[in-house]
Amino acid sequence: MTQDRLGFVSAELKSLREKGFVWSPRILQGEQRARAVFDGHEVINLSSNNYLGLTNHPKLREAAKRAIDKYGAGAGAVRSTAGTMDLHDQLEKKLAQFKKVEAVLVFQSGFAANQGAIQTLVGKGDVIFSEQLNHGSIIDGCRLSGADIKVWPHRDAEALKKLCKDKENAHYRRRLIVTDGIFSMDGDIAPLRELADVAEEFNCILMVDDAHASGVLGRGGRGSTDHLGLHGRIDVQMGTLSKALGTMGGYIAGSKDLIELLKQKARTWLLSTAHPPAVVAAAIVSVELLESPEGEKLVEKLWENTRYFKKALIEMGFDTGKSESPITPVIAGSSVNAAKLSQRLFEEGVFAQAIAFPMVAEDKARVRTIMTAMHTRENMDAALNAFKKVGKELRLI
Repeated sequence: MTQDRLGFVSAELKSLREKGFVWSPRILQGEQRARAVFDGHEVINLSSNNYLGLTNHPKLREAAKRAIDKYGAGAGAVRSTAGTMDLHDQLEKKLAQFKKVEAVLVFQSGFAANQGAIQTLVGKGDVIFSEQLNHGSIIDGCRLSGADIKVWPHRDAEALKKLCKDKENAHYRRRLIVTDGIFSMDGDIAPLRELADVAEEFNCILMVDDAHASGVLGRGGRGSTDHLGLHGRIDVQMGTLSKALGTMGGYIAGSKDLIELLKQKARTWLLSTAHPPAVVAAAIVSVELLESPEGEKLVEKLWENTRYFKKALIEMGFDTGKSESPITPVIAGSSVNAAKLSQRLFEEGVFAQAIAFPMVAEDKARVRTIMTAMHTRENMDAALNAFKKVGKELRLI
């Protein structure tokens, strides 16, 4: 009987397979490093978000171990009841100092931070101006808020201005502009100065998702706001601990009143168990590292590697879109082509995950490469040689 009710599942999977849209994650066996073991094969890893290599940093390991000995394995409750430890408070104060804001609230993930913040800020009777290529967590948060949604073309501040100026959009109670800082699939950067100008002219709230800019852009990785000198002009900043900072979780940075309101109303924060103490302790050390000369050197190394690798791919003739960050797509066209490219690269000792519809447009499937501070020149040259060989084989260059 159950099988009959779920018969459509098999049919939908069959349709996805025929279109080349079904994938399975490779299994990491060991540490997340520049050279890592996936599915039993040691490969050059170009699919990790571990931008600065901090997941393996000895100081983070030591802090996590000490926290387990002192606090135990888990928090044992949601933050809003008995789950807020002194460690959580320390992390939030340190992040606020790092981001140069009044206050920060740490959520269990970046996804939860986006959903919780958007649904707290706007609802029925409000409007959200959402960037065309925003992350799925933003899109879902917008839909769940109940607010009307107006999508503006990618990186087109003038189109956004026209939407805000339109008399049809003037009657809303609240108006929220939301965008990624670095776009996760294309690696380009939002025109935040222009967006801040629009937000100020039309009295809109401005929210930036800095998941891929955290630890990457700005001095010591302080994010896109710092990178563009926009402190005080971005109302809501979402950052992540899960990528460059090497641990897990997301956060919202802003005014004290904003953070207090989120504590009272953000359901994704109120109803989720608090971070384990080992994770929080490691995150505190991660922020301290970013504030140090060592952290600044790691960010510099990340960008040095990024420039070298990106330049070589472009010179070979690959289509890398308009990437401006360590995320560099190699666009293959169809999902089938992207899957072939990813598989052949793996066979040549390089792991670059294929990205296809619905994460990107059907004709813009690609492998997404991510450079890190961990990659050596030897790693990069070996990966580039594999790209050259396979690219010629598949007639991509």
